[in-house]
Amino acid sequence: MQSSAVAPLVIDPTGRDIHGEAARIRERGPVTRIELPGGIEAWAVSDPDLIRSLLTDPRVSKDPYQHWPTWINGEISQEWPLFAWVVARNMLTAYGDDHRRLRRLVSSAFTARRTAAMRPRIEAIAAELLDELDAEPPGTVVDLRERYAYPLPIQVICELFGVQDAAARAEMRRCTDSFFHTSAGPEEVVHAYTRMQQLLGELVAAKRETPGDDLSTALIAARDDASRLSEQELIDTLMLMISAGHETTVNLLGNAAHMLLTHRDQLDMVRDGRASWDDVIEETLRVEGPIANIPIRFAVEDIPLDCGVTLRQGEPIIICLDAADRDPKVHGPDADRFDVTRADKEHMAFGHGVHYCLGAPLARLEASIALPALFDRFPDIALAAGPGEPAPQESFISNGRRTLPVRLKG
Repeated sequence: MQSSAVAPLVIDPTGRDIHGEAARIRERGPVTRIELPGGIEAWAVSDPDLIRSLLTDPRVSKDPYQHWPTWINGEISQEWPLFAWVVARNMLTAYGDDHRRLRRLVSSAFTARRTAAMRPRIEAIAAELLDELDAEPPGTVVDLRERYAYPLPIQVICELFGVQDAAARAEMRRCTDSFFHTSAGPEEVVHAYTRMQQLLGELVAAKRETPGDDLSTALIAARDDASRLSEQELIDTLMLMISAGHETTVNLLGNAAHMLLTHRDQLDMVRDGRASWDDVIEETLRVEGPIANIPIRFAVEDIPLDCGVTLRQGEPIIICLDAADRDPKVHGPDADRFDVTRADKEHMAFGHGVHYCLGAPLARLEASIALPALFDRFPDIALAAGPGEPAPQESFISNGRRTLPVRLKG
């Protein structure tokens, strides 16, 4: 039984030990008290069954404007590192009918047909990036994250949303990096949110003047059709889709490549047909998911749990995906091990239920193209990191590495 009197586990905002911290959270029980940056206390939920239950429970909200007294009372500063995660008016923070309305509108634009139609373009982008890497002299160390894992998904998502200006793309990338940088200073936090809002406002204005065959234009049409989206919801939905739409895939590609390069036996299984690239993708999503923790939800009313804890009305809740997907109760004593032949690769890397990520098919499509293309082009690729490298991102939300140094050719 976890008592609210137990001292909260203080979350490391730099994310230096994502998996170790997840294990410590899990060891304290299915739900435990934690302290977020800024001294904000919350409940961390790590049990897979409890997570599924709460993600589909109408007594759990994502809307701070209705259900977080701390936010309603103006106690959260714009300088708080997680400010962008709660201030936005989009699917990430919507509750009830608003969530259903926003998800339906985005789903109507972000269709399976549109995603599938991206395959030739993704293949072309991957080939172009690999050609550039292939031009490097043998023995050269390159940053695979910067040269491949990052540019591919950000180009895909920007093309989907019609972001054509290279300078705007670069600025959107910097803002997104700051959203996930959970140890960022006040100046960086304020600038990132303000600038992203400006950039997206400019995008919307340009698309209204010159519509295109892209998701931004489709969402603008939904906004302008009987005001089914407010102007702020439109901007914030674009912010969510563009930011989350590439950051998670960057980590998926980088983490999968890193796991294969540090587990050559697993790569050999793929190469000789004992495992598939789908196996690589799903096991990576389980053991090195791109998002470690999802902020923030709130108890709409008191929620008594079977473990003896009661989530009190208005209390924040963090969903600990990394802890859940590495739970030994589900995946056995070797739950932390990367095993592409594992029979049960069940995970919640893309969420669950009505909150399942709409971009999951696109992320899987990009990975299914980019990973085999990389390892086919460079069969001798090897990690070139020193001891303790590559360093993790400074985030307890995003699970990835700052760099991924490799030698492509001997």
